[in-house]
Amino acid sequence: MQSTKQCLAASILDTIGDTPLVALDRLSRGLNGRVLAKIEFFNPGFSIKDRIALQIIEDAERGGLLKPGGRVVELTSGNTGTGLALVCAVKGYRFIAVMSEGNSRERARMMRALGAEVVLVPQVGGSRPGQVSGEDLAEVDRVTSQLAKKLKAFRADQFNNLSNARAHELTTGQEIWEQTGGKVDAFVSTLGTGGTFAGVTAALKKRNPRIKCYAVEPAGAAYLAKGKVTDPNHKIQGTGYAMPLPLVKREWVDGLVTVTDREAIRTARLLAKKEGIFAGFSSGANVAVALRLARRAKHGAVIVTTINDSGLKYLSTDLFPER
Repeated sequence: MQSTKQCLAASILDTIGDTPLVALDRLSRGLNGRVLAKIEFFNPGFSIKDRIALQIIEDAERGGLLKPGGRVVELTSGNTGTGLALVCAVKGYRFIAVMSEGNSRERARMMRALGAEVVLVPQVGGSRPGQVSGEDLAEVDRVTSQLAKKLKAFRADQFNNLSNARAHELTTGQEIWEQTGGKVDAFVSTLGTGGTFAGVTAALKKRNPRIKCYAVEPAGAAYLAKGKVTDPNHKIQGTGYAMPLPLVKREWVDGLVTVTDREAIRTARLLAKKEGIFAGFSSGANVAVALRLARRAKHGAVIVTTINDSGLKYLSTDLFPER
């Protein structure tokens, strides 16, 4: 993924990565620490997942797992699917996205616009728009496995594929280090597949082992933090599936932190109103925890997090009221 600031991009894929790092000085005013946010909706698919989509597909090509005219299948909450849809559109692969009906409908429409076929899977126990549980994901996984086998397609397998974490180690983490001049005290990331946390943490800790890295889970689905799930039907889409995450090295987790739906929603709204950053639920969760850390941090500490996707993907939800 090369910088495109001074050159003509050969395709939209060359614009993935090199996203800006922005100081949230209005929200963190008066706090001990300073919060910086990597604005990942600057990627062409409007999310951080474009990075892993490109890495997974290109690694599969290099490894001979994906050949011209091939088919790609993957489960998604919408963002990885959108990234894979645009990568496959440019590279000429057929892409089938498998997604729970609980995810916001904007995501399915965007993937279809990019040429993907979208298979929507009914939720376990009945419809709960905007709330996807681990049980829902397990059902989506079952359907995805069947499709991949039937079509003899390459499955991206984002929860287990090392290319997921590798994308963030090679790009996101390296960019954060360079953009801060190595002056990072802490990193905060919600856990979906765990790829962002794993990759960025690897990049940062290899450069400075003293950097503290905090993983964020929804309060009702704190599987890693508490070992139990009290409310799997949270609203923070793309996170908190209450399942093992093979990509995450527990020894690199300096703290497991929980966040409520209310905190995530309130902070996402404040991001829009105070910082002009229009983002989704998980971004609100990230920033809520980063601000919490900044309150008790040493003076001048730098806490970095990611704005995972655009608020445009949530207009059908209650994240941003119509009035």
